[in-house]
Amino acid sequence: MKPFESFLAPALEEFVAWRENMALKNRNFRTYLRYFDHYVLETGAEWNDLTPGFFLEYQRNVTGQNRNVNMNLSAVHGFFKYLVRKELIAVNPLQDIPARPENRFIPFIFSPAEVDQLLLRAEQRIRKQEKYFPRDYAVTTAFMLLARCGLRISEPLGLAPDSFRPDDGTIYIRKTKFSKDRLIPVPSAVARELQNYLTVRSRFMEEKNPYLFPGIYPGRGLSPNYIYPLFYQVVKDIGIIRERRIIGTTTFGAPTVHSLRHSFAVNTLKQTPNPQNALPVLSAYMGHRKYTYTALYLKVLDADQRNNLVDFNLFHRDES
Repeated sequence: MKPFESFLAPALEEFVAWRENMALKNRNFRTYLRYFDHYVLETGAEWNDLTPGFFLEYQRNVTGQNRNVNMNLSAVHGFFKYLVRKELIAVNPLQDIPARPENRFIPFIFSPAEVDQLLLRAEQRIRKQEKYFPRDYAVTTAFMLLARCGLRISEPLGLAPDSFRPDDGTIYIRKTKFSKDRLIPVPSAVARELQNYLTVRSRFMEEKNPYLFPGIYPGRGLSPNYIYPLFYQVVKDIGIIRERRIIGTTTFGAPTVHSLRHSFAVNTLKQTPNPQNALPVLSAYMGHRKYTYTALYLKVLDADQRNNLVDFNLFHRDES
């Protein structure tokens, strides 16, 4: 791991260690701070130079879209907030730096019928030869959990064999994002599929493997690299061709594996008589840190409206 190099290096390392101890993990967080550290080193800045004007200039030098710029400044803001709390400085010099305006992002949402089609195509792609069948079945079962339970991709792949509790039809998810555990009920059809998978696993797979979905190496779990090709192939199979589009101030996302989680949330809320009241329950089910994060799904257009809006804009752009 590349160390920090500016005069702020000891404080930056202490801040990162504090975040890790508080389970505030972010895979890009250190990258943002290293970018700032390099800028401080490159400019030869010292404590007296770290004024609001310095950070306005830094903001102008951060590359990428406005969202990336804001996330970078947010990480640096958090660092100086930490220094204020430690009484190493009196005032956070970033407290009045305005964020850049960001495009509204609308993720791709699969309709319930499209989710059914994806899972059917995934099942049809399971090869029947004994040397392929167990692995293909494991990949397809993990894929089903993403679609039917709205899990993050790391969650089914991190499950232990005893995580599924057939007696009450639940899955116990341990230490995922935000280091939270949660116990979730699964639909009866999902429970039946998991029972069938466990039968196949006991017959064909490494019995002592600590993962519900064993990988190709002893003692290792299934890699996400098995999920991604299946996802993009079945999306292609059912004829969904959508690229990421920026239209005006709105970004329309392309289908990704994480779209299955978005789709689960949106389709669940659409089927609920009072979505607002359902938010705390759905938030706990999905493992969100705050149910206000789940509330963002209320602003997402449903699948038909979203796709029609994209098609309408593209049609008129091509006609003009």
